[in-house]
Amino acid sequence: MVQSRKRGVSLVIYAVAGALFSFFMFIIIPQFALVGRFVSAAIVFFTVATMANLIVRHAERRIEEAAFIEGTTRFLVQFVDRLRFAYTIEDLIDAAQSVLEHEADCSVLHVDADTSYVVYNSPTRIATDPETLEVLNRNFPATWPDGVYLIDETLGLVSEIERARGFFLVFGPQHFYVLCRYMSVFEVSALDAMFHEFVNFLKRTKTIARLSAISELSKEWNMVAETQKSFLPQKMPEIRGLDVASYFRPLVNVSGDYYDVIPIDEHRTCFLLGDVSGKGLASALIMGVIVNTVKIIENKDDLPGVVRAVDRAIKSMHLQDKYSVLFIGIVDTKAMKIRYVNASMADPIIVTQSPTGYRIKPLQSSCSLVGIIDLDDIEQEEMPLYRGDVILMASDGVSEVMNDEGVELGDTELYLTTIKNSAHKTARHFIGDIADLVLEYNGDKKLRDDVTMLVVKVEG
Repeated sequence: MVQSRKRGVSLVIYAVAGALFSFFMFIIIPQFALVGRFVSAAIVFFTVATMANLIVRHAERRIEEAAFIEGTTRFLVQFVDRLRFAYTIEDLIDAAQSVLEHEADCSVLHVDADTSYVVYNSPTRIATDPETLEVLNRNFPATWPDGVYLIDETLGLVSEIERARGFFLVFGPQHFYVLCRYMSVFEVSALDAMFHEFVNFLKRTKTIARLSAISELSKEWNMVAETQKSFLPQKMPEIRGLDVASYFRPLVNVSGDYYDVIPIDEHRTCFLLGDVSGKGLASALIMGVIVNTVKIIENKDDLPGVVRAVDRAIKSMHLQDKYSVLFIGIVDTKAMKIRYVNASMADPIIVTQSPTGYRIKPLQSSCSLVGIIDLDDIEQEEMPLYRGDVILMASDGVSEVMNDEGVELGDTELYLTTIKNSAHKTARHFIGDIADLVLEYNGDKKLRDDVTMLVVKVEG
């Protein structure tokens, strides 16, 4: 309607301008000399054209102001302005109530057509009538194409705005109906603007919902991470005859790696380090179950029994494809020995002095994976300890870190040399050297796994 009025006013103004130009061209200008005629014609044409353009622009601006600012369409414009800064369904409802209902005297019905769920309806007879919803759902199902449409008094589709008694916006399953008796006074272009902002609003709220979900999930993950950390030693215990240090660097905020140091008596201390398969919440849960299981077992001297208890605890959770490798040992500073069960951990070693320098003794595997297959006989192994020996327990995030050429650190002479060269240091400095080596060897790349180490140095 605005466009047609603009075209009508423009035609009238340009017709008047044309008549004025013709008057000058054929009545006034012929009275001048030949050269003067061309100059006068040019001046008259420029003047008339400029005046006509200025008058047309002013007239169009007044028509738009009358329609969108002073006329009834201003309600739609106000709603669009409110929608532009709406971020929640509550904002949308507030805008609908204050503008479309109270100012424009319209009824609003917002429906999720997938489920026929009424997001909002005005407290009017037609908007609250169940039959209204039934007819609209039947006429305009969830598969209705996106866009803006006019509806008549029977809630059917109509193309002429003069016959319309409302309109509705569709974006996916979201249908937003506005029912109004005086649709013919609205400008159609305002409906297009409303649809554009309605789509933007729905996309915006979806993004905000995702961010909120991520935020809530992050809070939950942080809670899981904090809970998981509570299972790990907050501080290394003071143990006579032993120097103990640990290093724990999870790849993400939760980890499948775990370790513990549990003094049994004056001379015996239990050490545990393991790695649960995979990452994420399930691995973190199993890690907590394992650590807690070992803590509460009274007879930790029976290492095969402890491992079987851990195996039963993991299997009782019924988490598919979840298992753990672990190393559990008891260091006896009186007997100067370590008894242990190595359940498929690849990296535990003892670094010991010899006449030719430090040498490395592996603490070889004596048990299969825990928590996924039936366990055979579990062998408890024993090795002597000497003053100055260093026991290194590490997850595979240490030995399997790769350099730019794809070579794993555990396969290099550099790894063994660093271990031997650092064996004379305190446990804290020893573990610091290995951690620095891992990060340096990895380069600028992101680590691919958790890095966990537990070091015990025998002081005698």
